[in-house]
Amino acid sequence: VQLQASGGGLVQAGDSLTLSCVASGDTITTYVVGWFRQAPGNEREFVAASRITSTTANYADSVKGRFTISRDNRKNTVYLQMKSLTPEDTAAYYCAAGRRNPALSAMSLERMYDYWGQGTLVTVSS
Repeated sequence: VQLQASGGGLVQAGDSLTLSCVASGDTITTYVVGWFRQAPGNEREFVAASRITSTTANYADSVKGRFTISRDNRKNTVYLQMKSLTPEDTAAYYCAAGRRNPALSAMSLERMYDYWGQGTLVTVSS
């Protein structure tokens, strides 16, 4: 499975942005899919994940209520809608997919994911 993330860019605080992650090589309908991010000088951290259906989702506390993960199975694509962005959201964002079916609490663990896309950079100016 290859994952191609896109949609990053430079925005101002308070703006919205939607990232996309297109999968190829296999359908990801039954995969767990997630978004992680890595800010300069920091370790990569979990952002959001969706298991099979978008109704089963897990979010980092820092993005709850502002970010929404969704997927379009017809397009084999996962989205991350981001609202009310702050400079603290500045990071390279990575999408990931895994063949496992983890518990909700485990969806934040990187070892649940088998495939990773390249990062797309989001920069939020104050």
